[in-house]
Amino acid sequence: MKSASMSQWGVSAALLTLSNLVFAAGPQPWQLNMTEGATEISHEVYRMHMMAFIVCCVIGVIVFGAMIYAMFKFRKSKGAVAATWSHNTKAEIIWTITPIVILIAMALPATNVLVNMAYTNDSPMTIKVTGYQWKWRYDYVDYNGANPGIHFLSKLDGLSDRTRQLGSGLDPNAVKTGDENTYLLNVDKPLVVPTDVKIRFVVTADDVIHSWWVPALGWKSDAIPGIINDAWTNIHEPGIYRGQCAELCGQDHGFMPIVVKAVPKAEFEKWLAEQQAADKAAAAPTAPAAAATGTPDNGGHG
Repeated sequence: MKSASMSQWGVSAALLTLSNLVFAAGPQPWQLNMTEGATEISHEVYRMHMMAFIVCCVIGVIVFGAMIYAMFKFRKSKGAVAATWSHNTKAEIIWTITPIVILIAMALPATNVLVNMAYTNDSPMTIKVTGYQWKWRYDYVDYNGANPGIHFLSKLDGLSDRTRQLGSGLDPNAVKTGDENTYLLNVDKPLVVPTDVKIRFVVTADDVIHSWWVPALGWKSDAIPGIINDAWTNIHEPGIYRGQCAELCGQDHGFMPIVVKAVPKAEFEKWLAEQQAADKAAAAPTAPAAAATGTPDNGGHG
């Protein structure tokens, strides 16, 4: 009876682990394989990874299997005598051509994935990402042909920032969002994006080199002062996707998280309208003062 229970527990644990590996968009504790991600690109990258992994496993089994077989089959204790030949033209042709064929077979789909990753055209939405020490600025540059005029800074959330200070006496394990430990992984204002919309990201930096990386999106992009890099994503599942700066950009590099909040299109447009209304309300009290002093209103947003 005990054995049956242990067996059921083992099967359940295995299924749970497999489920986490297959369906989870983000990395899970003790996860060994890559995350499958939440976008078309990340799924393609994952499939490439699995194909390369399987090819490596097959090659490993064949090579090590042949070595082990030869060691036991032709060992000295069985009277084996070493061969006197030193070259076999047929064998050399086979082990030269076979790796070339494998590399070509893997390079073709990999090239298609790279071409697809670089194709940022036909994106109804563009977001500019600018890296600063140690925060991110997001500018909603274009949405369906119009400039939403929304921009803001996103930095480490206050609770994580207070907890990380030396002598704070605060417990990092107590920094949670729901049941998730979000110590050094949360921000004060996430990047909100709509689902099922192709989004072009243009990425740069203002001070030093950063790197904008959210693993669930399937790519990362260097943020370099004076250079614009671009990439795109299309998230199908609403959710919170976390990442961090992937470049050693300074002493507080580890305190530069990224949070992308993907919501349905209708919810995103509601959020966008609220942001625009809030910006308009914040700018309104300055108008009379500007008129009284004769200072022209430049229409900027905080």
